[in-house]
Amino acid sequence: MSLPPPPRAADGHERTADVLCVGETMAVLGPPDGGPLAEQSLLSMAVGGAESNVACALAGLGRRAAWLSRLGDDPFGRRILAELTARGVDVSAVETDPERPTGVYFKDPAPAPDSGAGHTRTYYYRRGSAASAMGPELARHPTLRSARILHLSGVAAALSDSCARLLETLLVRREGRAASGPLISFDVNHRPALWRRAGHDGTDAARALLALARAADIVFVGRDEAEELWGAARPDDIAHLLATAPAPAAVVVKDAEHGATSYAGGLRTFVPSLPTKVVEPVGAGDAFAAGYLTGVLEGRDERSRLRLGHLAAAAALRTRDDVPVMPSRTDTDRCLALDEDTWAATARR
Repeated sequence: MSLPPPPRAADGHERTADVLCVGETMAVLGPPDGGPLAEQSLLSMAVGGAESNVACALAGLGRRAAWLSRLGDDPFGRRILAELTARGVDVSAVETDPERPTGVYFKDPAPAPDSGAGHTRTYYYRRGSAASAMGPELARHPTLRSARILHLSGVAAALSDSCARLLETLLVRREGRAASGPLISFDVNHRPALWRRAGHDGTDAARALLALARAADIVFVGRDEAEELWGAARPDDIAHLLATAPAPAAVVVKDAEHGATSYAGGLRTFVPSLPTKVVEPVGAGDAFAAGYLTGVLEGRDERSRLRLGHLAAAAALRTRDDVPVMPSRTDTDRCLALDEDTWAATARR
């Protein structure tokens, strides 16, 4: 799996992002004290969306990240642009829709009945949003050809028929895997409620997401969602399911607190997760993808890529924010330098 070199402008200067992320971002409203939504009189506002979460985490890890989408011409859209810009994400290609609104979602934190750890329900109000009007014509946008990696998510495929056609155009219908084009990273990110609202059943989601995953260069998938979608319960079975020509160059199977397994270059690599107090799981998968892709951009081996994913995910698990503060490079370099036994011993604590 090799990255294309950074494209250069006519004057020879680099003019590209390391990673371009495409998908919907919404205003996020939630209780500032972490209490149940129904008991609140005041809510705080932030921003969140699977793909822009990845872009923000990448920027936090020192990479050049850009985000492409559509927003409404409203205060929520302006807040999103301001916050992503402040986090170091290039939003210059984002389109503003004068007719459709920016999507919104609400967080409802509550204690989990068994473990006592926090969990969060989410309520989305995104039907008819500006981002849901993205379609296959967006595949011609020049920024898509100038990034080193293009990151997509199954969330976008469930937003609307036009968004589904966009992902199909970018993944399934792309002409081979040209050496000059970007690598395409795809996070399965199955959201059953979104598919149901769009009028699709579980079979539709399973078929569509499998086709998209098989067409990507790098695939991220949770072991639990793969079992729900395709009946594949073991990481080896999941990798075998996706190994249909042209197979992804790397398949990364995440298994929550247990660890993550990658299949790349004919090798199977497992790295256990680090012990982390879970405040809220929202955004952890996005952070993991950003950490792993940072490792790809830096030319690191699979073990280091997975470690970077775990370190970024742990930062997300420790906060209620969709986009956490990423660990410093001093901290990540120290953890990457641990020998395998020391890392494993830390993970068993």
